[in-house]
Amino acid sequence: MKEELKITGHRPFPLPDKPWVMEQIWNDVLFAHWPVPAEILEKHIPSQLTLDTYNGTAWIGVVPFWISKMRVRGLPPLPIMKSMNELNVRTYVEYEGMKGVYFFSLDADNFLAVTGARMLYYLPYMNAEMQVSKSQGLVNYESRRTHGHSENGQFKANYKSISSPFNSKPGTLDEWLTERYCLWVTKGEKVFRGDIHHTKWQLHEASCTIHQNTLASFLPRIYFKGEPILHYSPEKHAYFWPLIKVSSS
Repeated sequence: MKEELKITGHRPFPLPDKPWVMEQIWNDVLFAHWPVPAEILEKHIPSQLTLDTYNGTAWIGVVPFWISKMRVRGLPPLPIMKSMNELNVRTYVEYEGMKGVYFFSLDADNFLAVTGARMLYYLPYMNAEMQVSKSQGLVNYESRRTHGHSENGQFKANYKSISSPFNSKPGTLDEWLTERYCLWVTKGEKVFRGDIHHTKWQLHEASCTIHQNTLASFLPRIYFKGEPILHYSPEKHAYFWPLIKVSSS
């Protein structure tokens, strides 16, 4: 068993009893989160799911990063699949007491991965043109959605770490925003869970200048006017399991 899979004490629920099916390394991860009134955000999640809040406030996150060493279990990394850039917009939900991530969109610049994730995971992946570079610790990230209306899917930012690494403390907002170990999706009336595993995030405080952000066009722009809460992590090795249907519908 891989070493990361032996470290499970930080998880809120056990690892699945079936084998993982994919692994990825996430690099230069930025978590940018803005508070949104729960009554506003809950209008945009499926009725089968319950919006998760921290002290009564909901949060929307924009998370840019790039992926390396992506591979399906039992196969070597394929040249056309082993790396890509990804940018997701998310909030937090629960179903029958199990808390996880709900994705509003996931932009990526790998057509095959986008197609596969839409078909196998029912996730709202979108094709995008993306450029990511790094110089003297500063990550330059730019994405323009080409899947549908690109004017509502653009993001440009520069970000970097500004602190030594730390682990979030139990019960804090830092932990609540980052330590999530499943995703929830719906298809019609059916509810599915996708399990994820990685070790606890080693976080850094971050600085970020956002030059353009039209990703969450379903929300009034006023909610993105304030300064976001920022976290950065240089690298994380993650494992994925196939979706399982959890609803009886």
